Amino acid sequence: MSNSRRGVGFRSVRWARLPLAAAIGLAIATPAMAQNTEPSARTAPGQAKPASTAAPAAKPPASKVKTLEAIVVTAQKRPENLQKVPISMNVLGMDTLQALHIQDFKDYVAYLPGVTFQSGGGGVQAGPGFAAIYIRGVTDGSNRNHSGSQPTVGVYLDNQPVTTIQGPVDIHMYDIARVEVLKGPQGTLYGSSAEAGALRIITNKPDPSRFAANYTLSTDHVQHGGIGDTFEGMLNIPFNARSAIRLVGWREHDAGYIDNDPGTVTFPTSGITLDNADDCKPAPKLECSPSRAHKNYNDVTTKGGRAALKIDLNDNWSISPMVMGQQTIAHGNFASDPEVGKLAVSHFYPEDSNDRWWQAALTIQGKIGNFDLTYTGAHLRRNQSDDSDYTDYGFWYDTVASYGQYFTDSSGTPINPAQHIHNRDGYYFTTNELHIASPADDRLRFVAGVFSGHQKHDIFQRYYVDGLANELSVPGFPHTVWLTRELRYDSNKAVFGEVSYDIIPDKLTATYGARYYRTRDQLAGFYGFGPGFSSSTGVAACTSPTPFLGAPCTVFNKSTRSSGPLHKINVTWNITPTMMVYATRSKGFRPGGVNRVGGAVPYQPDFLTNLELGWKTSWEDGRLTFNGAVFRENWENFQYNVLVPPGLTFIRNVNSARIQGLESELNWQATTNLHVSAGAAFYRAKLTANYCGFTDANGNPVTNCPAGSLDPNGDVVSGPQAPKGTRLPITPHFKGNVTARYEFSLAGNDAYVQAAWVHVGQRTTDLRLVERSLLGDLPAYNNVDLSAGMGRNNWTVDVFVKNLFDTRGAMYKYSECAPATCAAHGMSAKYPDGQVYTGFTQPRTIGVRFSQNF
Repeated sequence: MSNSRRGVGFRSVRWARLPLAAAIGLAIATPAMAQNTEPSARTAPGQAKPASTAAPAAKPPASKVKTLEAIVVTAQKRPENLQKVPISMNVLGMDTLQALHIQDFKDYVAYLPGVTFQSGGGGVQAGPGFAAIYIRGVTDGSNRNHSGSQPTVGVYLDNQPVTTIQGPVDIHMYDIARVEVLKGPQGTLYGSSAEAGALRIITNKPDPSRFAANYTLSTDHVQHGGIGDTFEGMLNIPFNARSAIRLVGWREHDAGYIDNDPGTVTFPTSGITLDNADDCKPAPKLECSPSRAHKNYNDVTTKGGRAALKIDLNDNWSISPMVMGQQTIAHGNFASDPEVGKLAVSHFYPEDSNDRWWQAALTIQGKIGNFDLTYTGAHLRRNQSDDSDYTDYGFWYDTVASYGQYFTDSSGTPINPAQHIHNRDGYYFTTNELHIASPADDRLRFVAGVFSGHQKHDIFQRYYVDGLANELSVPGFPHTVWLTRELRYDSNKAVFGEVSYDIIPDKLTATYGARYYRTRDQLAGFYGFGPGFSSSTGVAACTSPTPFLGAPCTVFNKSTRSSGPLHKINVTWNITPTMMVYATRSKGFRPGGVNRVGGAVPYQPDFLTNLELGWKTSWEDGRLTFNGAVFRENWENFQYNVLVPPGLTFIRNVNSARIQGLESELNWQATTNLHVSAGAAFYRAKLTANYCGFTDANGNPVTNCPAGSLDPNGDVVSGPQAPKGTRLPITPHFKGNVTARYEFSLAGNDAYVQAAWVHVGQRTTDLRLVERSLLGDLPAYNNVDLSAGMGRNNWTVDVFVKNLFDTRGAMYKYSECAPATCAAHGMSAKYPDGQVYTGFTQPRTIGVRFSQNF
């Protein structure tokens, strides 16, 4: 992905020089600097001032060291100083997002120690908008697709969720006030979408007090790849003293860096060879692929805009509608086949994705007496379409089970059995919330509200085999070996509230929160092979002859419901005005759902219980903050998605796991010129009971499965697939970052230099031990970014280097063939353990950007 960025802020005061070597004193490893607030945010040249009517703070004398500015967040449904919020949080403010050249999800997640992600596999495209996000190691690392579990982390744009089943929208990070990460269950205020935590992206709001404008131009070059560019612009136009509109637009082209190298694949059963070389010429038993080899395969173009209006009806009431939309078109594959090359694949059919979404949102804020009333509502419409090369799948199942013998044309002649997929996913997501809050300075105060969310997912997947006989194809869909045509509905309704009481005013506060929820999940439709391939799926499994949205019939229609309460208890002690400790017990949940497979029982809800002790402290007259938390989380009855023959997602409940950890952050204005920030997270996540790989007849986890015992199908098992004590996948034991920024005067210009280091520890890839050993671990890696720039008056220019040492950091792995199945047959000298893809960090990227304010 391109890492071109916006202008970085400078101070108008010319700071005295200080050796950069002072930055070496940052050995106190503990998240990235967050020196910006919204609504009261600092102004940074290279970015227009966000909505605020507050007068700018007076600048300190040049001889006095600056203090850190207060960070205002709305994590608890009301504006509060971050240092007074008893939640373990990371905040990346506007200045930080600019300084770190943050442009998209992969950029900012690197600087969030408690956050990891996974992309690709299980039929899911590995690219923008397809990431699964995890907080505090609450993940099983399993297969994800449209029929799987809901996410454990909720992503919000302002106050509205933007998380769909296969991943949240990947929002371009321009004109963003801050990113808030709330770690641990946020079930009482945020519900089922925030079982493990919540990630909130807060936009800058219209400002009626002043006209403002900004534009940014940037370009970059990716090592081993091409050239990218970014164009961004913003206008803040006041209509009068009570209303304004903010218009934002962007276009970003990210250069590709993965090559589709020339290669061939020969299918064992038919002996047919597929060739993707440019000079390929068809011959008997030799076919030229539709997609040909070329360099820089995985480029991405993103364009979008946002229009936000703010109208203050009077001193107490305001209305704020917003419309935002984005389109991301990506080509190629974002993971590599190490047997082909470090940054290369050999693929044969088109690979691309088109992710289009828009959201219309409305916020109404007002007062009823002394109480603040807020309504937020939104409708998200998202359409994704993608094409995937599934040749690997066809090759491996021909190798393993001679599947190729079943693929013939109408005359019975064997054909090339390679598969390629066309997917379409349509999401319709409507949410409404109304909450009321009593005055924040009351000794007894509360927040209470109601919420409803309804999501519809329109699913279409067509697996092509070119030339397949009509009598073998899914009826009505020529050349189609498999069709999925389904509708999924997920609904959630809740009432919630939190009450706080100052037992000792300004010293000791107790908070109780609760949420009562009702959820419903429904999945219906058609899935399966054509009539020539299966007697248990597709037309052979029809339960109703009525066509289903163009598909031949209805194969299944299942639904499930759940309801119950969640609770939270917190005690906060303000030892001094600058030192606070807190203790929290909170609980989050994820709804259950249906398994579409035959007579399979539904999977049950899972729950996460959190015990947390945290601290927030400020030192050196406000120049240093040091925050952190220790915690233990019990993940009960958690859901695990696996693929079962013939390639269907099946969700089982695993017994339980425990995650223990420590997370901390440091933010230090070391001198007038030097700012240092650091973040660290240490996690230990393990199973607390055996995972046997099956459940009982009622869907309850089975934990006693010694070698030689029988599973429910009467098959002999070799013991637990993952025994008690097995480490949960994807999350490292340690992830941390350090950033140092030095500002100074250069030839009458305000200048800076900055260095940032990120470390990601070793991670495992799968919960099951056999699959883990075959996929292999994800090794630890380090990443270093550098930037420097200068500016004067209303312009800035800077240069940056991302991934200075061109590190190949492995972020995820996957295989199109179940590793245990492919490796068990060991039938390929090239791939003795099956074919495994690895997604790496983007290679070294060097860029320059120019920005101007008005």
